[in-house]
Amino acid sequence: MPTATNGDVELYYETAGSGPTVAFVEPAGYGAWCWSWLVDALAGPVETLVWDLRGTGRSDVPSGPYDVATLAADLEAVLAEHGTRTVHLVGAGLGGMVALQHAREYGRAATLALLGTTADGSRVDADALRGLQAPRDDPDRLRDSLRGAFSPGVVEGHPDAVDRIVDWRAKDDADPDGWAAQIAATTDFAMADLYEVTTPALVIHGRADAVVPVEAGRDLAADLPRGTFEGIDAGHLVATEEPTVVADTLSGQLDEHADLDG
Repeated sequence: MPTATNGDVELYYETAGSGPTVAFVEPAGYGAWCWSWLVDALAGPVETLVWDLRGTGRSDVPSGPYDVATLAADLEAVLAEHGTRTVHLVGAGLGGMVALQHAREYGRAATLALLGTTADGSRVDADALRGLQAPRDDPDRLRDSLRGAFSPGVVEGHPDAVDRIVDWRAKDDADPDGWAAQIAATTDFAMADLYEVTTPALVIHGRADAVVPVEAGRDLAADLPRGTFEGIDAGHLVATEEPTVVADTLSGQLDEHADLDG
């Protein structure tokens, strides 16, 4: 089981495939399961790296609250331990904030893909974000809470996929302390100097996102020097709801900026 450490915090990660490294950073509270379908859709000439944020899954759960700068340092520890020199970062929600912070502070990011995120935590609907949390031992509440993560009708229309997600959440989501710490990191984040983030940045946002309004995604893309915006008919977990559409969009970015031929 590969792990990295940042101070006294142990962080679990895993990789698959070979080629340019695409690292995924999940939203607040959720385990790396939320990337499962997107990783499968991107399978091919890339190496995928998924990891559990502190407070989540198999990583340690130090006391909170957390902040985005610390989580970005955790990501740097994972990439350094793995020997990654250049990375293409894909982050959702809190993970997008971590990707932004990492790109500004460290020299590894070749591209950014920012899903359902904002550089201003005050634009996050904190009540909607807290509504995504549910006890890991209560399948009914885990299922019900997904209604706030997807666009209307998805939970009812895809019962088999939702049952699988409920099982994953029971194993891999953050515990209550981890959720609280990661929510605090999300709502407290603010990055005013976006002009310093010159990495090519693709901002992907669900038009039905109930946690981060789509206007915040458009503003983020406009404020980044090399930002572009792509709206998709989906909710907050856009990569879980529409993995093929997101994968096609990301593939265009990778075709332009990654050496997929070795």
